[in-house]
Amino acid sequence: MAGPKIKVEEFLNKLPLFNEIAPGELKQIADCVVESHVAKGEVIFRRGDPCAGFHIVIYGQVKLAFTSPDGNEKVVEIIGPGHSFGEALMFMEKPYIVTAQALADTLLLHVPKQAVFDELERDTKFARKMLAGLSRRLHGLISDVEAYSLSSGAQRVIGYLLKSEAQHDGDQITLAVSKTVLSSRLNLTPEHFSRILHDLVVKKMIQVDGRTITILDIEKLRSYEGR
Repeated sequence: MAGPKIKVEEFLNKLPLFNEIAPGELKQIADCVVESHVAKGEVIFRRGDPCAGFHIVIYGQVKLAFTSPDGNEKVVEIIGPGHSFGEALMFMEKPYIVTAQALADTLLLHVPKQAVFDELERDTKFARKMLAGLSRRLHGLISDVEAYSLSSGAQRVIGYLLKSEAQHDGDQITLAVSKTVLSSRLNLTPEHFSRILHDLVVKKMIQVDGRTITILDIEKLRSYEGR
């Protein structure tokens, strides 16, 4: 059963992209926004579908992925609450190049591209913020390519654990996605990912219990990552 309808205008106002827009103009965008509840496992759009705007995640998680010619899935990005996806293709007026699927029960806001284009014509600050957001996304993708090209599988896994530890502010991490999805995001096979975790357990750097990973020796992990 769906929960109470969110106050779209208030939510948009909290996002960096929209928080300097005049109230009247923000309301015009909010009035165009479509709210949608997506069940876990449901496909939001498929590769090749037309892009009519971009999405913002209110709660839940969305996986962006494509399928390789040999049938294997490659997870490009995992989108969490407060983050958006689909902006670049909206500007290019091209169809989606990935498939988006909910990894959990998710609430989305869809912002139509015409509402965005109208605001871009009115407000140069909005244009700069949109460009900054796209630049951050591009920088992140370049960093991913660099990591895949120059880092070992173990370094990628340790880097992820150290980043998660910093965000959780504690030595215990609960993986927000399955190990299969995470391994694909790190450009590893599930088997390779499991072997790396096992090796770190044997070396007494971490302890694994299902999706819960406890860091036992953070200094040793940092040292191992730098090799």
